[in-house]
Amino acid sequence: MAIRSSEQYRAGLRDGRRVVYRGQRVKDVLEEPELRLAVEHSALCYDLAETRPDLAVDVEGGEKFSAFYHVPRSVEDLTRRGSLIEACAAAGSGTIVLKEVGSDALFALLRATEGEGAEKARAYFDRVRSQDLALAVAQTDVKGDRALPPHRQADPDLYLHVVDEDAESITVRGAKVHTSFSANADEIVVLPTRAMGSEDRDYAVSFAVPVDTPGLTLYVSPYSAGERDSFEFPVSSRHKLLESLTVFDDVRVPRERVFLDRVPELAGPLAIAFVDYHRFTAVNYKLPLLDALVGAAHLIAELNGISRAGHVREKLTSLIAYAETVRGLGQLAALRSRPGDRGVQQPDPLAVNMAKYAFAHGFHDAVAKVMDLAGGLLVTGPGGEDWANPDVRPVLEKYFTAAGPAEERLRVLNLIADLTARDFGGYQAVLATHAEGSLEAEKMQIARSYDPAEAIAYARRLARLDD
Repeated sequence: MAIRSSEQYRAGLRDGRRVVYRGQRVKDVLEEPELRLAVEHSALCYDLAETRPDLAVDVEGGEKFSAFYHVPRSVEDLTRRGSLIEACAAAGSGTIVLKEVGSDALFALLRATEGEGAEKARAYFDRVRSQDLALAVAQTDVKGDRALPPHRQADPDLYLHVVDEDAESITVRGAKVHTSFSANADEIVVLPTRAMGSEDRDYAVSFAVPVDTPGLTLYVSPYSAGERDSFEFPVSSRHKLLESLTVFDDVRVPRERVFLDRVPELAGPLAIAFVDYHRFTAVNYKLPLLDALVGAAHLIAELNGISRAGHVREKLTSLIAYAETVRGLGQLAALRSRPGDRGVQQPDPLAVNMAKYAFAHGFHDAVAKVMDLAGGLLVTGPGGEDWANPDVRPVLEKYFTAAGPAEERLRVLNLIADLTARDFGGYQAVLATHAEGSLEAEKMQIARSYDPAEAIAYARRLARLDD
């Protein structure tokens, strides 16, 4: 089963996993409509093997595998991966789909583990690839008091940690948060959230478990809950991500699934290795969202009859420059990539963090420009029930016609509202600020990745300091 169909993926989710949604235990994620929507969204990455085999299918030794699990070994490999992620996000209307994050974690494990941990990571990678599994990644601990390291927290469970062991397993307790796809993935990979000292030894742990493992409970966020009319919500009525508080209540992990077992000196390198790939993924999956903002801005300017105004052209040009800057820096991260540990190609840390910072730093200003071009109808316009009513629709068609017909104008306005002004837009705004690392985290990595020695030497020569 080197490549699963989307139907096989859906069937694999019926395993008795413990999911809590809106205060209630969900027995079957496929039977809960709002969770089913997220499943359908994630199934797109399996459908991509049929619709875009040129990008999504990898052939090795006569067998076909999902290209998401192609270990990058060259600039070309990373460039192809970027194109695959962008194509997948485009199918998801500008939203990340499923396999991207889990494969980021696998590459980090292959690069940053050592000894028996590295052997187990390679065996796990082979299993995931051969069975075409979908992985969620649990990295961010709930953290408690941010001023204190893990071992000094008032409650030791505020960081995930080892509480027991025997010859066959370790037992862990604690919680992770912001776990995307957890309720609709096959397995969860746990990574350290930060660098750790010797006193944090019990917290320096990495492993993978099936989602239905006893003691594992997923408390799924209700954000963007509720039924949605496709006229009002053209994107979020069809696409949804699930995020969870992921609680490990004395979860027993077989040792063959443990990649890092209380080795604090490797916690930081493993966390950073994941960040390298995850921010590269982030930049590429954000590109369709930026293209959607640019395209919608052009459409609404035309439909509102303002496209020739000087200030409008300036805003459109600014949006183009923003989107293409992010795209160019993402491509640069692949072009400047270099072989990392064990031959796994590493995206250039400087370029990839610059790309992610450029995206996050400019996103809210870009949204403001698109809102400005659209106007107040983003929040005062009619709804889907109005448009569907044959008595009301003629009134709307009469009074909302502008430089283009009312239906086109209202549909573009609703696209913009969904992406910017409504709860899905708020979700994207928070993701821009915090997902894949904060602005401050990206700035720190930019500073760490840049070696100023050559620039300083050049400035010294120009200043004749060494004459």
